[in-house]
Amino acid sequence: MVFAAHSERYSRVKNDPRLHPGLLAEALTYGRPEAIAWYERPFLKKVRHARARQWGHAVALDDVPQRYLRTLGLPFPLPPVSFVGHHESHAMAGAATSGFSDAAVIVADAIGEFDTFTIWRYCRESGLRRLYRRRYPDSLGLLYSAFTRRCGFRPNEDEYIIMGMAAFGRPRYVEEIQRDWIAIEPPGFRLRRNVHRGIGDWLPNADAADLAASIQAVTEMVQRNAAQWARQASGSRNLVLMGGVALNCVANSAISADGDFADIWIFPNPGDAGSSMGAAAAHVAGPVRWPGPYLGTDIQRALDPAAVVRLLRSEGIVAVANGRAEFGPRALGNRSILADPRPPDMKDRVNRIKGRERFRPFAPVIPLELAHAEFDLPVPASPYMQFTARCREPERHAAVVHVDGTSRVQTVTAEQHPVLYEILRAWRAETGCPMLLNTSLNSRGEPLVNTWDDALTFGRREAVTVL
Repeated sequence: MVFAAHSERYSRVKNDPRLHPGLLAEALTYGRPEAIAWYERPFLKKVRHARARQWGHAVALDDVPQRYLRTLGLPFPLPPVSFVGHHESHAMAGAATSGFSDAAVIVADAIGEFDTFTIWRYCRESGLRRLYRRRYPDSLGLLYSAFTRRCGFRPNEDEYIIMGMAAFGRPRYVEEIQRDWIAIEPPGFRLRRNVHRGIGDWLPNADAADLAASIQAVTEMVQRNAAQWARQASGSRNLVLMGGVALNCVANSAISADGDFADIWIFPNPGDAGSSMGAAAAHVAGPVRWPGPYLGTDIQRALDPAAVVRLLRSEGIVAVANGRAEFGPRALGNRSILADPRPPDMKDRVNRIKGRERFRPFAPVIPLELAHAEFDLPVPASPYMQFTARCREPERHAAVVHVDGTSRVQTVTAEQHPVLYEILRAWRAETGCPMLLNTSLNSRGEPLVNTWDDALTFGRREAVTVL
């Protein structure tokens, strides 16, 4: 893999679904494609659209891939286009980058063509074999999104806020959710009603935090049941988690804590954007050379770790934008805001800068060799912020510890990110503190910074020094 990026970072429109001319131009600097792989089967999707229209749902009618691609003004004849099932794309993105010779693969999302929840067995020699499926309208992802809307947030965008809010509530309504909305039937589930349009004002007097805690608990139950079943059905000690639900790091940690698997891999971009890589992997029918998540636009500027530490000592917060942009929703050191995690008011300061709710937590980044002394990580390493862990001394690092005492940890090694590792080493030498707060370089409602000009615009607007 030589290049991967998100259209939204070029257009500056959050969740932009259209291929941006700037993205295409940058991709073409790596060569002209001989083939195009598409991340879903469009005509099967149209069958679902036809049924959805019968139920009154609005659907798109102008997204046939070849027709759409011809509207982009490509400077070459359109090469052959192949199609891969949506859940197969998810599964292959994880399996082909995992390094595993065999694995159980769980894909959970809102909806593909029809599939919403699938379990697979992967073998490097023979590829993927599906073991279990649930189909629309039975969807764990849609149910979580419906509760996101019920709690007052934007569905298909703010689900991570609900995961954070859950720590402030109690799972009081698990039985009611199972009574009214979902029957848990291991290894999967069945929805009692179609939730594509939400759940309305269900339990109107319920506290939003309690609703969040309850749907989070139900999600963890489904995912843990599926993982336990997949371990036995696949015979593998390796697990791959994919689909949008794989961004739920609390559920991921619950699966890991069960101890059924020796190793768990979650591709850093497990949602639909990452399916582009899965479609490519399915096209070549095998593993891909995965160099890490830094695959996007390159800001070719030297970053001086000593200068970063000096600013952190004097200002407490600094923005860093250098190297290739991360492929995935989380900033991992190349488009990041870094901050001192120790002051009690630092979380509020950074949340004000980003325009986020005050209760929202932040992630710590820490050298791998120090991580287990500071956190009870359920996995050997967490380089992509995909697992939560209890902080052993939360009072010392208040800005990166959530209300439940946990943190969404990012571990780093000198091999993974030499500059970020050196910043952490120099920071510890200066202060004795082994970690920094790391969050994405953007304001709420906008994509991550992509270019140096984007970074400077952010810095001027928010009065944050950018290096």
